Amino acid sequence: MLNAYRAHVAERAALGIPPLPLDAKQTAELIELIKAPSAGDEAFLLDMLTHRVPPGVDDAAKVKASFLAAVAHGDLAVALVSKSKATELLGTMVGGYNVKPLIDLLDDAEVAAVAAAALKKTLLMFDFFHDVEVKAKAGNAHAKEVIQSWADAEWFTSRPEVPHTITVTVFKVPGETNTDDLSPAPDAWSRPDIPLHYLAMLKNTREGAAFKPEEDGKRGPMQFIDDLKKKGHLVAYVGDVVGTGSSRKSATNSVIWATGQDIPFVPNKRFGGVTLGGKIAPIFFNTQEDSGALPIEVDVTKLEMGDVIDVLPYEGKLLRNGELVEKFALKSDVLLDEVRAGGRINLIIGRSLTAKARESLG
Repeated sequence: MLNAYRAHVAERAALGIPPLPLDAKQTAELIELIKAPSAGDEAFLLDMLTHRVPPGVDDAAKVKASFLAAVAHGDLAVALVSKSKATELLGTMVGGYNVKPLIDLLDDAEVAAVAAAALKKTLLMFDFFHDVEVKAKAGNAHAKEVIQSWADAEWFTSRPEVPHTITVTVFKVPGETNTDDLSPAPDAWSRPDIPLHYLAMLKNTREGAAFKPEEDGKRGPMQFIDDLKKKGHLVAYVGDVVGTGSSRKSATNSVIWATGQDIPFVPNKRFGGVTLGGKIAPIFFNTQEDSGALPIEVDVTKLEMGDVIDVLPYEGKLLRNGELVEKFALKSDVLLDEVRAGGRINLIIGRSLTAKARESLG
């Protein structure tokens, strides 16, 4: 399994992208290796379990969560993973198969504090809110802490505020970028695999652009974008008109793969990034918000490819070398909260969780 995986890693590295997340079968095989690791493989195996299994309600997540739950509950002893470490790793799995085991662990004196810390930042609770509430009302101190934390919106306040100055390098695409430029229809088969699909972004030669695709009609200007990142800043996608056409989320996925940051513990997905457009199509704008990006409508005519600029989101200014280039107004006051929460969907779900907790506490 490891040999096959390492070959896959090398194959993907040649394309300039990370390996695919592990599937359920690979995760089950990985767990067998973790139970009896070969000398020297321990750190690698643990890293794979931590970072390369999709969270949530994926089949592989189910395999990972049931293994970690067995270790955390003490039903299974594994030298590589302590009860506390297993509980902590359950807490990185976003929501889904990890939630019930974490709630059960609130009754385990040895790891209850670790489980509580994990649940405080778990937003996807849905019907399980009631289970925590019942424990809290029955006097479980850790469950009480979790409810209080949700009521105080610590899932939000514990995340860093949007910086007052965001320094970015301009990747400028002249004219109109439609969603077919960002997520071409002939490449629809690769859309679920975000890094692979990204390779098709801007794969067709554009008139007046300062970049060329690496292989016309096949692979976009990926190396060009990577070289811009070497200036040490995030790259901002800048265009006259951005995201017209159909409302594919895959278009936003491609842009955010180029401009955003990795989501901890979630393989092959990114969030955040800045998009500057003279005009940003409404549905594309919305899918950017969902992904925790900062889309800003602003006149970009004075911006050039490769410019290093400061975006001042609170003041509504773009600066170059300390001098004002352009002013802008954010579409909504909530936009910066959405970015801080890691996306509009997180903000909506989190607010509803906080409202429930406040109601429960009166």
